[in-house]
Amino acid sequence: MLHSLHMNKRFLYSILVSGAALGLIASFLEMVEYVILLKNPHAVLTCNINGVFSCSNVLNAWQSSIFGFPNALMCITFFTLLLGAGLAGVSGSTIARRLRLTLQGLALFFVCFGSWFLWQSTYHIHTLCILCLFCFAGLLMINWSLLRLNEADLRVGKTGQHILHRIIQSGADTFWWFLLGMVLAFMMLVHFR
Repeated sequence: MLHSLHMNKRFLYSILVSGAALGLIASFLEMVEYVILLKNPHAVLTCNINGVFSCSNVLNAWQSSIFGFPNALMCITFFTLLLGAGLAGVSGSTIARRLRLTLQGLALFFVCFGSWFLWQSTYHIHTLCILCLFCFAGLLMINWSLLRLNEADLRVGKTGQHILHRIIQSGADTFWWFLLGMVLAFMMLVHFR
């Protein structure tokens, strides 16, 4: 039983590492494109695929620097932190409860921020950054794995723990993260069709 639990945690940390790596690579490439755009505002970026997927339009919008610096820089920091924690977990290290819960709080903030950003890209900027979509996919993976890793440590009361355990055992948490991604994808599809 203990071996099975250890293998399950290792699998969850592997998903965390995969999501963090996906987000880190995408945000790093986005930062590279942003630097190119700063050097030459008329540069044709490699992630400009067509009228719908145009990183230039997204990176030039105020929403891409909402905190006064490029969002990609913030994402690089976040995904690097999660990648480090995930690699420690995969290697068998014990991640302190407080750190795991802090990372989950950050991950929830980023998934909310990412949802807002994709809404802004769709309905206000009217173009999408393909790299941002990869970052968001990584965020969904991260949030899924952290919820399962932190299930027993969340302070939601005895009834809340029971409900959360049933949700996770039934796979409903997977459905809800998938549904969030599908709702955003459908929103984009309807807008850009």
